[in-house]
Amino acid sequence: MKNVLLIIVCLMLQFLSAQPDSLYIKAMIPKKERPEWTNKNKFSIDLSEVAFVNWNSGGSNSISALVGFYKEANYRDKYYFWNNNITTRYGVNSQQGETIRKTDDLFELNSNLGYKPDIISNWFYSLRLGFRTQFANGYQYPNTDAPISRFMAPGYMFFGGGMEYGKHIDELSFYFSPLTLKATFVLDDDLANAGAFGVTPAVYDEFGTLLRKGQRVRREAGILITNSYEMQVVENIGLKHQVNLYTDYVNNFGNVDLDWRLDFDFKVNSFVRATLGSHIRYDDDVKIQEPTEVEGEYDEAGAKVQWKQFLGVGFAVDF
Repeated sequence: MKNVLLIIVCLMLQFLSAQPDSLYIKAMIPKKERPEWTNKNKFSIDLSEVAFVNWNSGGSNSISALVGFYKEANYRDKYYFWNNNITTRYGVNSQQGETIRKTDDLFELNSNLGYKPDIISNWFYSLRLGFRTQFANGYQYPNTDAPISRFMAPGYMFFGGGMEYGKHIDELSFYFSPLTLKATFVLDDDLANAGAFGVTPAVYDEFGTLLRKGQRVRREAGILITNSYEMQVVENIGLKHQVNLYTDYVNNFGNVDLDWRLDFDFKVNSFVRATLGSHIRYDDDVKIQEPTEVEGEYDEAGAKVQWKQFLGVGFAVDF
């Protein structure tokens, strides 16, 4: 009997001594990551205004407005992510004595699907689709008779696959695609015939008779490298950086097209914020027009670095 009691006591002591380890082991087992969708919507209005009354230094009254909408719908589970977003912006400026002019115009859609073979890896097999165009006609002001761009002239579409690295992929991402298809749409006869945005121009005879219309779609296949980074610099100041590098295999391989955005977001409160942004582009297929000595006439000056800078204060609502 004493031996039986001794055996029982030993078993109980062993059981009790094992409990912390068992609890610890259970605590170390990760919970299953549940599939989930997250949605984000943002509407913003930025305004700037200058007014003069008897101002001895002179000046022109002006007002600018920029309206934007951003929507995001993302899916995440242990092995897959699928990020989707739409960005729309339209801005105008009205200056005393001048017609209303467009300052910004964008419609952009992006979709990114990624898969990793195990939950430990930070490397994803990725497919990407991107599309960009504008809503309204663009002009070389003050000339408003001949548009230099229209809806879907140009329009750009990228589609390709590759590898993407990101431990926290919503904040930091590196993407490399050895094969990305790029399509440039110029769905306007006048711009297509002129060979705008890199499409093949129309062919005319010596009398100016149209023999063959200009190309409306230009197709390319090349390498795409992207990097994006998002961080909180300090409290209420956020930074977002995005850069895309693309080169075509067939046409001037090694001649890199650049698209680089750098944006700072200054949050005053839940509704009021300021934005400082910089956008640099270089595309060898986009030729810049420069004015000549003859008023209203322009000459092609070749491809140049394009830069747009924006500073605005306004209202933003997340929902």
